[in-house]
Amino acid sequence: MTVRAAEARRAAVLGSPIAHSLSPVLHRAAYDALGLTGWSYDRFEVDEGSLADFVAGLGEEWAGLSLTMPLKRAVIPLLDEISETAASVEAVNTLVFTEDGRRTGDNTDIPGMVAALREHGVDQVDSAAILGAGATASSALAALSRVCTGEIVAYVRSEARAAEMRQWGERLDVEVRTADWADAAEGLRASLVVATTPAGATDVLAHAVPERPATLFDVLYDPWPTDLAARWSMYGGAVVSGLDLLVHQAVLQVEQMTGRRPVPVDAVRKAGEHALASR
Repeated sequence: MTVRAAEARRAAVLGSPIAHSLSPVLHRAAYDALGLTGWSYDRFEVDEGSLADFVAGLGEEWAGLSLTMPLKRAVIPLLDEISETAASVEAVNTLVFTEDGRRTGDNTDIPGMVAALREHGVDQVDSAAILGAGATASSALAALSRVCTGEIVAYVRSEARAAEMRQWGERLDVEVRTADWADAAEGLRASLVVATTPAGATDVLAHAVPERPATLFDVLYDPWPTDLAARWSMYGGAVVSGLDLLVHQAVLQVEQMTGRRPVPVDAVRKAGEHALASR
C-alpha cells in the first residue's frame, strides 16, 4: 500500500463501552511520528446489533477499524478474509479495508503479547500459568504456544471455564492443565505468570508472591500497578503491563492500516503513559 502523508484517511476503534479506550491516543501518536498529517482516528460506541450497519456505511476514506469487546467475534461474518492467527482464537481486533474493497480481519493481541514479552527479555520459558479463563485467556494461551516449551496451567473458578480452556488448548494444539482458582498461589512460581482477570481479582494473591519471582504479565493498565504487580516488583520480579500489550498491538494495527513500518514504539508508549497519568 502506498500512503501519502497528507492523504485524508480515517480509522477508529469500536466497542461498548468505549469511552475509556486509549486507542485514539496511541494511534494518533503513531500518525504524528510517521508524519501522516492527513490521518484521523476516533472512537465510536457500537454494539453487536449496530456493527453491520456501521461498517456498511463507511466510505472509501476508511483504512481500518480497531475492535474491542463485544465485537471481536461479532465482526467475523462481515469479513471477506480472516488471518490464521485470528481464526485460531475466533477473535478479530483489527479490520483493514484493502484497496480493492475487501475487508480483512486479524488479531494483533497475540503477536502483541509476544512482542511485549520479548521487549522485556522473555523469548522462551519452561513453564507458565494463566490466571483466569475469560476472553483474554485464549489469546494468552495462543501467545504462550509461541514462547512456552513446558507445562501451561490455567487457574479458573469453575469446571465450565476449565472445559473452555481445555477446548482452546485442543484447538491451538497446546497442552494445558486446569486447576482450581483456590490453588492459584501455586501458579505464581511458574517462569511466566499471565494475569487475565478483571481489576481486583488477583489482589488476594499479592501476599503469596514468592521471594524470587520470575516474570508477571498483568494485562491490566488502569489502575496501575495492581496489588499483585506492585508486590511482584517489590520482590525484584520482572513485570510486563497491559500498557505494554496495548502499545504493541496498536503498533501492529497501525502498520497494517497505513502500510508504514516501522512505527516508533517509544513515541506510542510515551503518549499512552501521559494519557494514563492525566486520568
